Amino acid sequence: MQEPFRLDLTTWGLRRRVNNAMDRWVSNSWRRAFSIENRTVEVIVSQSAEDKSSVQVQVIGPRLTSRQTKLLFEAIEKCLGLSKNLYAFYKFAEKDIVLNRLAQRFLGLKPPRFPTVFEGVVNGIACQQLSLDLGITLLNRLCANYGRKATYQGYTASAFPRPEDLVSLTPDDFRKMGYSRQKGRAIIELSQLVATGGIDLEVLEGTDNSKALTQLCKLRGIGRWTGEYVLLRGLGRIDVFPADDIGARRGLQQLLNTSEKLDYARTQEIVSHWNPYAGLVYFHLLMNRLVQEGKLA
Repeated sequence: MQEPFRLDLTTWGLRRRVNNAMDRWVSNSWRRAFSIENRTVEVIVSQSAEDKSSVQVQVIGPRLTSRQTKLLFEAIEKCLGLSKNLYAFYKFAEKDIVLNRLAQRFLGLKPPRFPTVFEGVVNGIACQQLSLDLGITLLNRLCANYGRKATYQGYTASAFPRPEDLVSLTPDDFRKMGYSRQKGRAIIELSQLVATGGIDLEVLEGTDNSKALTQLCKLRGIGRWTGEYVLLRGLGRIDVFPADDIGARRGLQQLLNTSEKLDYARTQEIVSHWNPYAGLVYFHLLMNRLVQEGKLA
């Protein structure tokens, strides 16, 4: 694990909202259910208050094969950014008073991301043109209804559904969960494409931002906001700031103490001065907002 690392901050970067039932913060631990191939386990990750140099990982559920164990720990590392070395970012931030204040306030925040690009795309579709609270409520319902289950100490956690868990659904099934028919059709079509091998979203790891965004925007229901959201949260592109994000724009206005109304182009112009770390700034602005809302101390 690359230091500095704060599990609480990084987990909240994943959670975003208190009502998130997928990424839970319980007794100073991050808890999440993972479906690894044909097995579902509950993972509990904690960090000692005395020793910040490591994390402790507990896996509860059926025994995993060595291959499945490797896949699980790769997913955990991806979610928490454990191997990300941010030394260059902190050195970069030292040259900018505003950015350095933000970086030092949230020292140890790693860039979180979803364990699969598929999950990132579905998250983006669900949260389009909605409040984040409502978007996460919709995702909770999707997981509760169609995600595989892991039970620990009387609590049942739902893993994020796999593409094959969603291929047989109809737009009416999504309507019952509160989704629009358009969003339901987009998620169903994506699930069918991934499950049948019609598209491999993970190959986008090897493409540059422009090509990856172009490929994403060819999918039903994916526009610029969702595409950039997936680049950051699904592909870990920490140089991407989703400038259509209204909350992020407001956070940027507040950080810069300006009354200027920021549109997409102006936001991109401002954050370009922080490249290649604009996406990291996005996560730090999220932490700022969570502090202001009383979610973080």
